[in-house]
Amino acid sequence: MDKLYPLKFRPILKEKVWGGSRLHSMYDKGPVASGSCGESWEISTLRGNVSVVCNGFLEGNELGDLIEVYMGDLVGEFVYENFGNVLPLLVKFIDSTEPLSVQVHPGDHHFAAEKPGSGKSELWYVVAAEPGAKIYVGFNRELNASGLLTHLQEKTIPQVLNTEQVSAGDVFYIPAGRIHAIGSGVTLCEIQQAADTTYRLYDWDRPGLDGKPRALHVAEALEVIDFRLEKSWRTNYTEPRNGSVTLHASPPFTVNLLSFDRKISGDFYFLDSFVVYVCLEGACTLQYPDGQETISKGETLLVPAGIKTLELLPAGPCKLIESYIA
Repeated sequence: MDKLYPLKFRPILKEKVWGGSRLHSMYDKGPVASGSCGESWEISTLRGNVSVVCNGFLEGNELGDLIEVYMGDLVGEFVYENFGNVLPLLVKFIDSTEPLSVQVHPGDHHFAAEKPGSGKSELWYVVAAEPGAKIYVGFNRELNASGLLTHLQEKTIPQVLNTEQVSAGDVFYIPAGRIHAIGSGVTLCEIQQAADTTYRLYDWDRPGLDGKPRALHVAEALEVIDFRLEKSWRTNYTEPRNGSVTLHASPPFTVNLLSFDRKISGDFYFLDSFVVYVCLEGACTLQYPDGQETISKGETLLVPAGIKTLELLPAGPCKLIESYIA
C-alpha cells in the first residue's frame, strides 16, 4: 500500500440566505450560482457532505472511505477506536452579509441515552470584519427560561444578548449550550465537532431561500441552553512570533495559532491524531520525511497521524490554524 501524504480536499460550498461573495473574492471559493455563499466546508465526513481528495494519487477518493482503509495510520489509533470512519472535526469558512440565526447547539451528554449523535462545540477565528461588525455570544444579564420565552414572544431577544465588536484575529470558543449568532460583515474560520445539530431560537423575522420562514426549535433549545454569565466571552491570547500559541484545548479538540516568517518544526511523536492546517495568510511548504506539499491562503491540509515530524517553510509571513484531537 502506498504511503499516506498530506491531503487536500475540494471545498463543499453552501448557499445561505445570509451569505455573500467574500469567500470567492478572498479565497477563490466558488462562487455559487446565487452569489450568496455562506459557508465553505473544508474537511467533513458528515453524511451527504463527505470531503473528496483533490491532490496526489488518492485524488477523487472520499475521506470516509480512506479512513476505513487506512484507519489509525490516517486519523490515529485513539481517534479510530472512538469515532470509526467519522472524522471528529468539521472545518469551515463562514461569511455573513446578514446576521445568522440566534441559535444554540446540544452537548454530547444530550445524546447519550436518547438518540444517536454527538454534541457541537466550536471555535471561531475572525479573519476579516467590516467596521462595526459584531457577534452575539452569551447573555448580558441574569436570565432564565421564562424570561427568555418572554423576549422571544416580544421579539426583543437581541436586547438580552451579549454583543462583541470584532476585528481580524479575534477568537471565541462557543461550547455546546451557549447561545450565539454571527452578525453581518464577518468572515471567520470555524473549527467544530463533527455535528450539524442546530436549534434556532430567532431568525430576525426574515424568509429563507424558499421565501418561507425557517423552522425554529425553541423547545429543544430550552432543554440545552446554558444561562450562566461569563466574566469574558472572548479568548485572550498574544500572537506568537515564529511560534505557536494555544487558542483552546479540551477533549473535543485542540486549536493552535502559528505565526511565522522563518522555518519552524513540528514534532507529533506523542500525538495519536491527525493534524489539520488552515492557511489564513501567506503560503508555506510543508516538508515531511517522504515528500512535501504546499498550502496557501484559504487552503486546508490534513496531515495523517502516521507523519510524526515536519517542517514548515514560509514564503514570507504566514499564519496557520492547527487543529487535532489530544
